[in-house]
Amino acid sequence: MADLIGVISDTHGRAERAGRAIELLRALGAHRIIHLGDVGSESVLDHLVGVPSTVVFGNCDDERSLARYAAHMGIEVVHPAAVIEMKSVRIGVTHGHLEHEVKRLVDERVDVLLHGHTHEIRDERVGGVRIMNPGALHRAPRPTVMLLDMATGAAHWIDIEDGTTVQAA
Repeated sequence: MADLIGVISDTHGRAERAGRAIELLRALGAHRIIHLGDVGSESVLDHLVGVPSTVVFGNCDDERSLARYAAHMGIEVVHPAAVIEMKSVRIGVTHGHLEHEVKRLVDERVDVLLHGHTHEIRDERVGGVRIMNPGALHRAPRPTVMLLDMATGAAHWIDIEDGTTVQAA
């Protein structure tokens, strides 16, 4: 169980939906949540209080205000990008709108690059890097999140409205 991380993105201030997504991921065993940006509001961050989590901000975020609030609430912010190591896996995290940050993370040869921004589920290899996107919780055909098993690399995308598993493209 401690190997599972939940990944969300593009909540765009939809706090109720974000809360539902975080509860679902936690119920499925996620021990950490990574939010890949376009948080949209402090009320979304409120759902991460007390949950081990990491946040980057997106092109639609007021990053200064949200970063201050997140720090006050004890939420880790690694904006605009960072490399996190979990289970000997190097994970690059960024929103995806800053192309130079995406390129930097790929050039650093992370094992997995997580990004949001496009609102589209993604799981593909570019060179030796696995690039993944959880989809989006707002302005997407289906509101999806991703559950990633760090021990095995298995990933599952879940529609938070009906709890069904969605296939990666």
